[in-house]
Amino acid sequence: MIYSLGMNIFFSLIQEMSVFAVAAYLFSKTPAFRPLSTGLLKPLDNVSVYAFFTAITIMGTYLGIEVGGAIANTRAIGAVMAGLLAGPWMGLAVGVTGGLHRYMLGGFTAASCGISTTTEGLIGGLVFLWLKRSGKPDSIFSFKAAFITTFISEMAQMSIILLVSRPYTDAWELVKIIALPMMFANAAGAGLFVSIFKDSKNALDSYGAEFSRKALNIANKTLPVLSKGFNSCSAQTLARVILSETGVGAVAITDRTHVLAFQGIGADHHLPDTPISSENTMQSVRTGEVIFIDGISEHYECSINKNCPLGSALIVPLLLEKEVIGTIKMYEPKNRRFLGFNQSFGEGIAEVLSTQLFLSKYEEQKRLLTEAELKLMQAQVNPHFLFNTLNTIGAVVRSQPEKAKELINHLSLFFRNNLKRSSETATLSEEIDHIRSYLVIEEARFSDRLKVTIDIDDKVKSVTMPAFTIQPIVENAIKHGLSNILGEAKIKIAAYPENGLCIIKVEDNAGMWCTDGKNSGGIGMNSVDTRIKNQFGGEYGLIVHCIESEYTTVEIHLPMRTA
Repeated sequence: MIYSLGMNIFFSLIQEMSVFAVAAYLFSKTPAFRPLSTGLLKPLDNVSVYAFFTAITIMGTYLGIEVGGAIANTRAIGAVMAGLLAGPWMGLAVGVTGGLHRYMLGGFTAASCGISTTTEGLIGGLVFLWLKRSGKPDSIFSFKAAFITTFISEMAQMSIILLVSRPYTDAWELVKIIALPMMFANAAGAGLFVSIFKDSKNALDSYGAEFSRKALNIANKTLPVLSKGFNSCSAQTLARVILSETGVGAVAITDRTHVLAFQGIGADHHLPDTPISSENTMQSVRTGEVIFIDGISEHYECSINKNCPLGSALIVPLLLEKEVIGTIKMYEPKNRRFLGFNQSFGEGIAEVLSTQLFLSKYEEQKRLLTEAELKLMQAQVNPHFLFNTLNTIGAVVRSQPEKAKELINHLSLFFRNNLKRSSETATLSEEIDHIRSYLVIEEARFSDRLKVTIDIDDKVKSVTMPAFTIQPIVENAIKHGLSNILGEAKIKIAAYPENGLCIIKVEDNAGMWCTDGKNSGGIGMNSVDTRIKNQFGGEYGLIVHCIESEYTTVEIHLPMRTA
């Protein structure tokens, strides 16, 4: 008799699972499911999750079967799933709400069922914590975890009914009838519930992976083009790549006033280099909002050709430093629906491209800054050096006319090299040739007080570096060395390979600028260090060794890259 009644209860409860399966499926398609599947719940997400699982818990009570003054039900599914999927606080909140609701319905098991529902939510939450701390977060969405957790929770409920409900004999008779049907039915239902969620989670993960793959492909293919600016040429390439990756009917790229590129269906009348005629596009440019014309509730109306085959459109603004500089427009023909994937993808790729444009502008600004620093260094060197050299030539022109002629030739060569060096990079040989003329003039200026030694290994002569790397350092050595000592001043320039690096050393015997390190060298030294790091990386640049009144050595560390 008990076996037959138990089987009837079990099959009745299993039939109720169809309602929960539909509810689970519908919830998995809502925006509230995504944060639940990732575990990143915001306050508003918590409200949505709480409302859903509370509704499942209360619905489980109402769909239950009356048995001997009590209710055989599937209420546990909502409470346990809330805790297992969203944590102990959510499980407790849903359990308390579902338990209070059951208590208000009355019956000799009202109190025990109210307590047990709260306990079931808490058990689900504790299992959630255990799986997280055990490094098994993916198991939260497994059939096995849901089945075992809910089965144990129902065992706890039966124990609470026996402990709390009175008379005990009625409670015992009830448990004998409903225990196995409720434990197995609720456990199976929870497993089904989680399986539906898991399938939707996997679909979202696959969607995200595909989205990322396509976005990365577009970024890789367009970065070299966009680095040269946002113009008709780069827009044509961008439109072709987006069309290929998304498979939409057509893609257009505009700036604020004109169509820069159009690829796909309708290319016969949507022509590049024509003014924007679409009011929707102009609205997106003015307001910076995304405009979607789905082709169902609202149809895309071509402003150029009434027979245009395009029926839906997505218009996404391109932003650069929060200012709209153009739009990306994706179209589908009238006989094809605009996929939700492509809609989200269009919005996402616009953000990626906006970031690329920002980075390209940053690189351009950095390049212009480097050029400005280079010109400033040239302007800083030339007037002082020219003034000092002319004074030297004036002093020797009568007594040593040949020496004066030699100095003029070196001065001419120095400035000629300066003017020719428009490139941002130079080889070590070019740098040394440039400073030889400078040093010849400085040696003449200071007579026998300056002794220069240059020792360059042949293996590093073709190593490349930013132009004007060595000259500012040599100038500092003379300015802070020879100018501040009374005796002989020595400057040694050496370059050699070491541990995969090119090491260039400029050493003086004065040691007059130890305190402030390279910063005492002013804009020249700081610019050299910055330009090396910008071009090759932070592990390269200048290192200063100094003992006051003895020596200063500036080491330039460069990669062994040749021209």
